[in-house]
Amino acid sequence: MAITLLESAKLSQNTLKRGVATTFVQNASVLQMMPFMDIVGNAYTYNEEKTLPGVAFRGVNEGYEESTGTVNPKTESLVILGGDADTDKYIAQTRSNINDQRAVQTALKTKALAFQFQDSFFNGDTATNAKSFDGLKKRLTGGQVINADTNGLSIGTDTVSMNRFMEALDALIYQVQGKADALFMDSKTLLKVKSIARQLGYFDNTVDAFGRSVFAYDGVPFFEAGETVDGSKVIGHEETQGEATNTTSIYAVKFGADEFVSGLTNGGVQVYDIGELESKPAYRTRIEFYTGIGIFNGKSAARLKGLIV
Repeated sequence: MAITLLESAKLSQNTLKRGVATTFVQNASVLQMMPFMDIVGNAYTYNEEKTLPGVAFRGVNEGYEESTGTVNPKTESLVILGGDADTDKYIAQTRSNINDQRAVQTALKTKALAFQFQDSFFNGDTATNAKSFDGLKKRLTGGQVINADTNGLSIGTDTVSMNRFMEALDALIYQVQGKADALFMDSKTLLKVKSIARQLGYFDNTVDAFGRSVFAYDGVPFFEAGETVDGSKVIGHEETQGEATNTTSIYAVKFGADEFVSGLTNGGVQVYDIGELESKPAYRTRIEFYTGIGIFNGKSAARLKGLIV
């Protein structure tokens, strides 16, 4: 069975775990729509569809010419993402009349974990951090990476550039098989796209997993990719496209367990109340997430790069 972390949280009977999972999703937009497959063991082997077998019409008493499809066997290993949140006993005792200090620290730790997961979803690179997983920026190749223009495309400067951008956006959405479910970009880019949509009459809205209104185009919702733990942008504006060094990207993703882009986990988000430590007078809460991602179809996601905003 594969469900989103938010749906999993609703089913949990553990109040602490339910609260952590909800906070996790609230701070990482990719988690709103991405299902997680609960796997056995620490890795998942699957076949990525490459080419389909041939089919044909036949006449009476004729046979078929046998053919088979081709697949790329892949294995995704789970990684361990987590952290400890400590609260000094003195703080818990003297300040909990204002806030539950352990809850505050747990929420901050969960937010940091969400930021880290989302950053890895786009920018993860096992060549840089072998303990993480590869993200879309590294995985997407060939026709799934669309160049807006040779030396970058400035969008929103005039009607011509706005229409060129919308054409590139259409190409991005439909480069994903079956049409993308969501588009992810930096907040600066999202504001510019909204402005273009208003001027050209394409503005529309839908709602996210929490019932909040979000901008959409052609029925596809737009989401901010957010920030990293250190406050920098997950999708920045320092990418190089030809002679331009100030470009950014938009990612289109289609989610689906065992079919498109899916999360992998063994046990979901785990929350442990360690209690009081022997080494120091503090209470500890530990959060761990055995996780990874699988891209079951080479056309599950695409990237539009070379945008100057």
